[in-house]
Amino acid sequence: MVSRRRLLQLIAGSALSGIATAAYGAGIGARELRVTRYDLRPPQWTPGLSVKIAAVADLHACDPWMDLDRIAGIVDRTNTLGADLIVLLGDYLTAMPRLARKIPPSAWASVLAGLKAPLGVHAILGNHDWWDDQAVQRSGHGMPEAGRALEAAGIPVYENDAVRLVKSGHPFWLVGLGDQIAYVPARRFGWRTSRAGVDDLTATLAKVTDDAPVVLMAHEPDIAMQVPERVSLMLAGHMHAGQVRLFGWAPVTPSRYGSRFLYGYRREKCDVIVSGGLGCTNLPVRIGAPPEIVLVTLGAAEAVVAGDANNRV
Repeated sequence: MVSRRRLLQLIAGSALSGIATAAYGAGIGARELRVTRYDLRPPQWTPGLSVKIAAVADLHACDPWMDLDRIAGIVDRTNTLGADLIVLLGDYLTAMPRLARKIPPSAWASVLAGLKAPLGVHAILGNHDWWDDQAVQRSGHGMPEAGRALEAAGIPVYENDAVRLVKSGHPFWLVGLGDQIAYVPARRFGWRTSRAGVDDLTATLAKVTDDAPVVLMAHEPDIAMQVPERVSLMLAGHMHAGQVRLFGWAPVTPSRYGSRFLYGYRREKCDVIVSGGLGCTNLPVRIGAPPEIVLVTLGAAEAVVAGDANNRV
């Protein structure tokens, strides 16, 4: 299978700087920002409990493509949505090292600290947050710099952990899974770990101690195939909706399941929503996959997927 990196390099060709800059600056999709809404009533959800969740995924902070001003605009827009809680689904660091300048994690984390919701802001890490920290890759353990920056900014980072939240007297669980491909670079270079990821779905769900419904955060969506019916909703990112998507088809999908979890809503054993995310990997181009903030209402009076009245669940 052709990698995302290789495909985007081929698309750009020798005219990389001109095409990428023009595409991004002209707003073919990379600077557009939309809110995609999902109204769901999962089978396992508590009747009478309504929870709004705003999801922000794949920022890939960098100058000039995702600078601090743009992140601040995303924060402001998210805060206007009236969400009960906000989840950050990983990949805060740049994935374009040759085309962009890295923003120190403390800087973008300070901007993200401006996110506000009654039930809090909660984060997991993505693969690029792990891959960027060579000290962690070499040692085979520890919290990456991105995670430390978020926690220093007052945003808890969940790595195979769970928290019990309460809305209008009704409890539910928010669970965060460790990244599934965190140590891929370490394995490639023969460093001190033999594991590919830091995820442990069984141990994580074991921390849920009652029958209240469960919302799961996972950066890569592939784990959805293993998530049991006990979970009401899984939220993921990582896929960028293909980043380059032509008539709904993406030539490259960074998933062992191809386009199965490319984007949007899917029903497996639980409800699954994969955000298209906000930033870019390898090249600053998004075609047919505009950046988005996801807003999910769980326990809605009428369940509608992405505002489509004909697509009910």
